[in-house]
Amino acid sequence: MRRVWITLGARVVLLACALTVAACSTTQQVPTAPMVVTAAAATATVLQPTEAGPPWGPETPNFNLEAVLHGQGFGLVKFRQPNDDRLIINLDVWVRDLEPNTAYSLQRAVDTIPDGACTSTAWLTLGKGLTPQSIITDDRGIGREDLFRDVSGFPVGKTFDIHFRVIKNASAEVALTSGCYQFAISQ
Repeated sequence: MRRVWITLGARVVLLACALTVAACSTTQQVPTAPMVVTAAAATATVLQPTEAGPPWGPETPNFNLEAVLHGQGFGLVKFRQPNDDRLIINLDVWVRDLEPNTAYSLQRAVDTIPDGACTSTAWLTLGKGLTPQSIITDDRGIGREDLFRDVSGFPVGKTFDIHFRVIKNASAEVALTSGCYQFAISQ
């Protein structure tokens, strides 16, 4: 029987490969926070982490979204609804690769009959509540703004189709658009 000696370097490479394979495994989950089951969560069979921060609504149906924007640049709208009585949707908007030092606005159009088609062209400029808020890009064409929208005029559970676009304020030219998303108002 022949003995095979593995050098230290080879052992390190083998260990790194083994750890990479283990880390990519779909059978193990390492929680980032302890999980608890509340009475509401047990009914809905949803586990909620007990980490600090706002308690966001469940992900299914779509109470929280990440709408991707494409066009002259790239953007992302993080659409979040805290689990509270206020019925406020937080919209964290980030854009890049747009014209530097320029004012843009985020707009949305919704279909009240959700069918996944997003045919509405009734665009509403979003902002801080009812006050429109511009997204100003820096000298590199990057902009970020925290916006919100009050949806207390709609019943909890109401479902909509929604799509977004970013327009240049000076010309109303459409710079970015999203696909069609569906969301439901949560509490």
